[in-house]
Amino acid sequence: MTVDLPAAASFLATHGRLLDRRRFEFLSGGADASAVLAALDGYRNPDGGYGWGLEPDLRAPESQPGGALHALEVFAEAGPSPRAAEVCDWLGRVALPDGGVPFAIPVADRAGVAPFWADADPHTSSLQSTAFVAGVAHQVAAKDPAVAAHPWLAAATRYCLDAIAALEEAPHAIALRFAVGFLDAAYDTHAEAAPLLDKLAAFIPADGLVPVAGGSEGETMRPLDFAPLPGRPARRLFSADVIEDDLRRLASGQQDDGGWTVDFASYSPAAALEWRGYATVGAVSLLRANALA
Repeated sequence: MTVDLPAAASFLATHGRLLDRRRFEFLSGGADASAVLAALDGYRNPDGGYGWGLEPDLRAPESQPGGALHALEVFAEAGPSPRAAEVCDWLGRVALPDGGVPFAIPVADRAGVAPFWADADPHTSSLQSTAFVAGVAHQVAAKDPAVAAHPWLAAATRYCLDAIAALEEAPHAIALRFAVGFLDAAYDTHAEAAPLLDKLAAFIPADGLVPVAGGSEGETMRPLDFAPLPGRPARRLFSADVIEDDLRRLASGQQDDGGWTVDFASYSPAAALEWRGYATVGAVSLLRANALA
C-alpha cells in the first residue's frame, strides 16, 4: 500500500479550504496548532458554536451540532483550547431536557443546505447527532480537563448510553457508526460501554459493510468507519484480515489528482470539493495512525 503525500498536498493546495490545508500541514509536521485553531475560528459564532459551512452540506451561518462535531474533531487533533469548553457550553444550551441534542437547529436561509439538515426536527433528540459530538468530545476530554468535567458531556453521555441500551433493532447505518464511535471513546471511563459495544456488534456483519439506507448508490459504512484506530476496543469487532482489506481499499482510493473522494451526495459544488479535502486529510490521518503513511 503506497500513498503519494506530495500529490495529496498538491490536491489540497489546489482545491482544499484553508482549514483542511492547515490540518494537513499540522499532520505533516509543518505547522503548529495555533494555525489550525486560527483557521477554525473563521467558522465560529459569538454564541460559541460553529456554522458557516464547517459542515460542508450545511452552509447556513447558524451554529449547528454538525459544526460542533467538526470543531471538536479539530480540537482532538490540535490539542487543548479554551474554545473546546466554549463549544460544550453552546451544546449545553441547545441540548434538550433528556440530555440529547437535536439533529439540527433551524436555519433562516436554506441555500446550500441539504434537505435532511434543513427539515430536521429541532425538538427531538437525535442519537446520531448526540453520539457524534459526545464521542469526539470524549476524545478531546482525554487531554482537556475542562471538557472532561463539563456538565454537558455528562448529560450527553447519559443520554447516549440510555438510548443505545434501549435499541431493539439496528439503527440507521450512520447512527450505528457514531454510536460505536461514542462507545469506543467512552470505553475507558464508563463501564457501561463494554456490554453496549457487544450489543452493537450484533448489528454489524463480519465484513463490516453496512449499506446506508436512503443514501447514494453504493454508499456504505465500512470497517474503518466503525473502528479507525488500532488498539481501541472497536477494532476487536473485526478480524485482522477485514481491517487489512479496508486499509488497502482506503490507500488505493487516492485519485490521479492526489485527493480522495466520498461515496455520498453533496448539495452544492463547493460542498463537493470541501468534502474531498476533508476526506483527503482524513484518509492520510487514518493511514498514518495505522502506520501506513
